[in-house]
Amino acid sequence: MGNDDGRHDPPVNNGLVIKGGTHYVGNQAIGHRAQAFSGSVGFRAQDTGQAARIGELLTHIEQLLEQHRSELADPDATTTELRRLREELDEEEPQPPVLRRALDRLTAFAQPVTPLAVAVGELAQTVRGVLGA
Repeated sequence: MGNDDGRHDPPVNNGLVIKGGTHYVGNQAIGHRAQAFSGSVGFRAQDTGQAARIGELLTHIEQLLEQHRSELADPDATTTELRRLREELDEEEPQPPVLRRALDRLTAFAQPVTPLAVAVGELAQTVRGVLGA
């Protein structure tokens, strides 16, 4: 990779540089002959048990939310985020970025109430495991 006179050519950077602003990046491939593939994201047949578990956790969280409503800083926002999460999970192809955002917000809202925080944590772990969110 050098010249005959002993000097070396500068290295080639096949990386990606993003500066400032907000960026939404989907699948990407960088480098010589790189390829990126995208497939559908959804519950697979073998995930039926996990899908049922997610449904149980959502129901449990709704019950905890009602029981501990007065302990939450913003119970309406918590309810709204739970509804958003449920709606996205009901989509044919749930979008991982939407799920992550809803789970992160729900986790933050649930923090003051230990049983709710534990249930939301278990839901987040299960959803991320099933959908790679």
